[in-house]
Amino acid sequence: MQMWNPYREFLIQQHRFYVNEASKRLLSQFESIDADADEAAEVWLERRGALFDPDRDDEGSIYEEAEDVAIEFYRQLDEMREQTKLSVVAGMFHAWEKNLRKWITDELRRWRLGPRTMAAVWGADFPKIMELLASLGWSIQDTDYLPVLNQCRCVVNVFKHGDGKSLNELKRSFPHYLIDPVNPMFGLDATEIAWLNYSHLQVTESHILEFSEAIIEFWESVPENIFNEDEIEPPPWFMKAVDQDRKADRR
Repeated sequence: MQMWNPYREFLIQQHRFYVNEASKRLLSQFESIDADADEAAEVWLERRGALFDPDRDDEGSIYEEAEDVAIEFYRQLDEMREQTKLSVVAGMFHAWEKNLRKWITDELRRWRLGPRTMAAVWGADFPKIMELLASLGWSIQDTDYLPVLNQCRCVVNVFKHGDGKSLNELKRSFPHYLIDPVNPMFGLDATEIAWLNYSHLQVTESHILEFSEAIIEFWESVPENIFNEDEIEPPPWFMKAVDQDRKADRR
């Protein structure tokens, strides 16, 4: 298997473009949500002022309602900001996963492997793909970026699926991505974490950059050549698909 250096650079450039443009065109839109909330309240006051009746309306109550409008507008914008950050993370991770699987299957075609093997690679989950790469002689399990990519995978799965296996893994191994809305600056004990769900999932822009750097480090560390050696022992799930293709070829 080979990683052609121009292709490596293309993958890294493509990823950096996505992250940079997402920050510029999406995340930057939420930099002034306080002012946006105040403006929403001002617009509401202007519309309400046109209907003001001094004999019936209480001016203080109207300003309180305007404040409620600002608070609700800010809440919805803040929620949209959190969803946008998670969408950016999901987009970068899914692009990386697809590019990785495409590279693997493109290289496996050099080995004249058939459709069952290709389908097995496309259908394998993250741990299985990392297991396959390690079995080929790449010491990926010892890298610093693999745990970060695993955290990113877990965050994306919770964002995509909600409650379930990935949420339990996040609570157990990476609870800092679950934010208590009451005490967001303080750590939670195990009992309190049990009450949190997918709606408490949050990432910061620092997390996004950390995930991004892990993806770049991954592509930079792909060996230029992975040679077929006798001691290579691919995992059973992979060899099962290979054997099925070989049997189909002999028919």
